[in-house]
Amino acid sequence: MSTGKRLLTMALGAVTVLALLVGIRTTAAQAESNGGVRVMPLGDSITEGTQVPGGYRIGLWQRLASARYTVDFVGSQFNGPGSLGDHDHQGHPGWRIDQIDANIAGWLRTQNPRTVLLHIGTNDILQNYNVSSAPSRLSTLVDRITATVPNADVFVATIIPLSNSGQNAAVRTFNATIPDMVWSKVSAGKRVHLVDMYSKLTTSDLIDGIHPTAGGYDKMAAAWYAALQSVPGTIGTPGVGPSPTPSPSPSGTSAIRGAASGRCVDVTGVSQANGARAQIWDCNGQSNQQWTATSSGELRVYGTKCLDVNGASTADGAQVIIWDCNGQNNQKWRFNSDGSITAVGAGKCLDAPNNSTANGVKLQTWSCNGAANQRWSRS
Repeated sequence: MSTGKRLLTMALGAVTVLALLVGIRTTAAQAESNGGVRVMPLGDSITEGTQVPGGYRIGLWQRLASARYTVDFVGSQFNGPGSLGDHDHQGHPGWRIDQIDANIAGWLRTQNPRTVLLHIGTNDILQNYNVSSAPSRLSTLVDRITATVPNADVFVATIIPLSNSGQNAAVRTFNATIPDMVWSKVSAGKRVHLVDMYSKLTTSDLIDGIHPTAGGYDKMAAAWYAALQSVPGTIGTPGVGPSPTPSPSPSGTSAIRGAASGRCVDVTGVSQANGARAQIWDCNGQSNQQWTATSSGELRVYGTKCLDVNGASTADGAQVIIWDCNGQNNQKWRFNSDGSITAVGAGKCLDAPNNSTANGVKLQTWSCNGAANQRWSRS
């Protein structure tokens, strides 16, 4: 082949490669939409799916599709395999909380999500970037999200473990601040929900000490899916599509029904005396089963009595009673996205002992474990 022909062939090949690259970039920039509920996966490389492209979004999408939810993942980023039906997301490898915060308002205005899944903070710890103030930065980010899209539900996850023991200690310290931060937003009327992601994975679920294996990402998918199912409207209705009206944050007066028993939180004997035990009983709509969630985290009954952890105990098995409302932490409760109700002072869950579902079972607090006897709904 002559030199001229060889140069022409090389030039044509370069043009072909360039055209392919342009085509790939153009495709990646195009958002996929099915008209479903707009859900923004938001965070860093764990949202993007480093090591397993698509990450938790694969398992989450498959669960949603199997249950016939119509959901549209949204974001300016795009990646993942063919088994992921919608590749859009807002995950940015290496990014810290402050970097997400600097861009979030624009993304939200462009994408207008109905639901936001936030997992962020890992890089603040990996980069040792002002770690002590990371909780404050996270709170500011959540405030910016709720201010920009006030009708969206924001699910804030504790971040997953790290294999390095020192860094994982920092993860635990950071995560420990998130529940109270979330509750402060809920108390202010914001549509914010806690997702306990840390407990769902162990370091054996990490492929490189930081990012999950495929199995680890699927555990994250299961946690997100359970959280979304627990808040009506965040992923629409199976087979129907977007829900036109967002559900309210926990507030007002209602019964509290056990997921395992189908029975309601009840004051024994309709007593109004200090120290009367809380129990489960057939739901009947009486005043001793009507609980009012206040902005300060109380669960009031009869107007002036509060659900109370006896003696401000932090031990497993502490009795749950009613007492004159006094504003102390043993009378503050937090509703979680998995259906559990945490006693703020003890850091333990409202629990029906020994998985019993019988009338008259006296309630207690116990280490949170996600079992059905620790899950409740308001009705």
